[in-house]
Order: sequence, then structure tokens, then C-alpha cells
Amino acid sequence: MPLEIVTIPCLSDNYAFLAHDAASGETAVIDIPEAAPILDALKARGWELSHILITHHHWDHIGGVNEVLAAYPGARVVGAKADYGRLPPLHQAVEEGDSVVIGDEVGTVIDVSGHTVGHIAYHFPETGAVFTADSLMALGCGRVFEGTKPQMWDSLSKLAALPPETLVCSGHEYTQANGRFAITIEPDNPALISRIEAIDAARAAGEPTVPSRLSLELDTNPFLRANVASIQRQLNMQGADPVDVFAEIRTRKDSF
Repeated sequence: MPLEIVTIPCLSDNYAFLAHDAASGETAVIDIPEAAPILDALKARGWELSHILITHHHWDHIGGVNEVLAAYPGARVVGAKADYGRLPPLHQAVEEGDSVVIGDEVGTVIDVSGHTVGHIAYHFPETGAVFTADSLMALGCGRVFEGTKPQMWDSLSKLAALPPETLVCSGHEYTQANGRFAITIEPDNPALISRIEAIDAARAAGEPTVPSRLSLELDTNPFLRANVASIQRQLNMQGADPVDVFAEIRTRKDSF
């Protein structure tokens, strides 16, 4: 059976996720921006925490780890080997291609460096979900703080190659703002126009826009579409290397 995924709003605009295997009772949390909402969600469902999966070292993704570990001292902490020195103490240090097992499901680690060096994502193919934090985001991508833009394009390209029905569980509620930028890059994209309308309606109703389907990101997210001719024409970069087109889009977003 696939993992049951629960989206947990944290801080002002972060998300954490629970991934629960009903057969074994094992439950993972992906990132811990703060402890209280996660502890409340576990208690409400009667779930025991078995794993803490960390995507990267930024405080708004690990700030509640110690408090959650105090409540669930048996939980295994998993994070990037490349970022070992900036993370809480790890039980399992992983790199691209390594496996993380929750119940009977085997997840795969993907190196998605760019936002930070050592940022990783966790892909669970049977469930059809990928936990991307601040790499691929709903209608956007993370700012390139530590890596390079070519590195970020490579990371996004790995995620774009996953099955289109994959659920993208990203780390922030930035989608409405991302939409305001995306429409400047591709103003005539009907799928994007429709998505922005749906996002505005969801946010007006207090509903989250995360997770999202990869197929929707491929159709509307400008950071995945640097190889699309219509975007290249809009930017006067016809035939350019998609890496350069992505870099231009990311640069524009940085000052938007």
C-alpha cells in the first residue's frame, strides 16, 4: 500500500509532511520547521514517529528537530552526507541513489543542490510522491544561494524526469507570489492562466496550494520550461541553451 501523506502548515508559510505506512506503523516526517504542529498531528492520529528526513540545513526546515526527538527519541534522523556538518546529528547520512525505507516502501535520495549545496529530495515511487523542499516548488524554485544556476537547472531536470503523475511535496506556500512572476514570463499560457485563477481561489478560501502534480508544474512552472520555444521567444533567447534561459528566468525572479 502507498504511504499516507499528511501536509502540515508550519511557521508563517512553511510545510512539513508526514508519510505513514499503515501496515508497519512506521511514520516519517519530512523536515521540521517547528515542533508543535508536527507533534499535534502525530498525537491526533495516534502515530509513532520512526524517521526524520531532512532536506537541507536552513533553520526553517530543521528548527524543531531537537524538540521532536525529545518526544520520539527512537526516531532515525536521515540527511545529506554532503551537509553532515550543518545538520542535527544523523543516524543515516545519505547521498544520491541511496535508499530510505519506510515500512515496505523504498525511497530514493536525489541530489538537488542549488538552493544549498547538499540539498536532497526524497522520491517514493510506489506512493508517487517526491519531497522537494526548496528545490522544485509549486510554480517556482528556490533561490540559488549556495550553488550555481547550471547546478540548479540540473537538479530541476532530474525532478522533471520523474513520472508526470508524481505528487510534488514542496516546502513553502509561495505559489500565489510565484504565479504573479510566472505570468510575466509566459503571459499567453492558458494552463498557467487557469492555474493562477485556481490558486487565487484556493488562497481566498484559506486552502493550501501544496502539494502539486508534476504534470501541472511541467505545463506551467517557468523554471521547468526553459527549453520551451514560446518562453525562449518571450525572452528573446530563441535557440539558446536552456541553462542560460533558466539563469535569465531565475535572475528576473530574484529582482521581481
